[in-house]
Amino acid sequence: MSAWLLPDHIADVLPSEARHIEQLRRRLLDTARGYGYELVIPPLIEHLDSLLTGASEALNLQTFKLVDQLSGRSLGLRADTTPQVARIDAHLLGRQGVTRLCYCGPVLHTRPERAYATREPLQFGAEIYGHAGRQADLEVLLLALDCLRAAGMGELSVDLTDARIARALLAGVMVDAQTLNAVHAALAAKDASKLARLTQDFPAASRAGLQTLIGLYGNAEVLGQAEHALANISGTAGVLSQLRWLADQLQGVRIGFDLADARGWGYYTGMRFAVYTDGAGDAIVRGGRYDGVGAVFGHKLDRERPAVGFSLDVKQLARVADNPPARAAVRAPSSDAPDLRAAVAALRARGETVVCALPGPNGEIDEFDCDRELIEDAGQWIVRAL
Repeated sequence: MSAWLLPDHIADVLPSEARHIEQLRRRLLDTARGYGYELVIPPLIEHLDSLLTGASEALNLQTFKLVDQLSGRSLGLRADTTPQVARIDAHLLGRQGVTRLCYCGPVLHTRPERAYATREPLQFGAEIYGHAGRQADLEVLLLALDCLRAAGMGELSVDLTDARIARALLAGVMVDAQTLNAVHAALAAKDASKLARLTQDFPAASRAGLQTLIGLYGNAEVLGQAEHALANISGTAGVLSQLRWLADQLQGVRIGFDLADARGWGYYTGMRFAVYTDGAGDAIVRGGRYDGVGAVFGHKLDRERPAVGFSLDVKQLARVADNPPARAAVRAPSSDAPDLRAAVAALRARGETVVCALPGPNGEIDEFDCDRELIEDAGQWIVRAL
């Protein structure tokens, strides 16, 4: 094996793609800032017990572990930034009111999340802490859509669901964690026969309600069907009403519902959404409500704070977003002449890209379109179109 080969699902990012990713990163952060979100930069590596405190088993399996040569303690390379941001909100900021935080940085996965995915996503996310109302849910959804529009995405589709529906159907059911995981997986896969086997000993109302969930996906008519089918299940009417309100607030996007989609059931506590766009294959954004995520990081204050947010992989976004044209540039000769150096410096100070032709053969430049050149005319350096 060649020494320069990289591990599977790990890749270099070459100039054109790197420029595209960086432009998207800036647009996303600028959009979040426009909503009042403060940027945080958590470390890539932490003590493992801190990094995985309160985390799901799935996140544990996705986390690379190693030993700190200074302390001998176990360390982890983050696989998700949300637990770190929750720690910052709970332990470092310790605010009582609403806090809006955003981030953008690499995470590392032990396995790719899907076929052809990178194991080193560039994760961008935005989160609200300290507000349990539906208005915060809506703000996060609107920000996610505006971020995608800022990235140049065309038609968008939003799928909505709520973790409380399946939780209401399972309330009071005595079942082990392994079976519970299997039930949620069967719901997400819409595997009616497997779900029937798993729930054969459940109370009749729970068993029937879970089977009904499998068919509750589609447009807004699904909510009406769910209201009728789940009328006797405590707590579901209010949840369905909130989903209807949330969908009514969204403009310019296709909206669907999949009430059986139970992915992340152990993490999400309320509304959950996924945003799709043509050509992406999978959801380009996922998010929702995960109240209490910071409780494990609490100190003397009550840190069991409500939270809602979303995240996306900027690298995945770059693959489906239109690649912007090369930046216009000025080609200049290479010389020690003070007047030429001054002319080049003046152009760069105005924000122009100036590429000086070094002596000898000069290679091609993919990143810049040299559509002008700096030439000397009557003792003055001027820019001329090519």
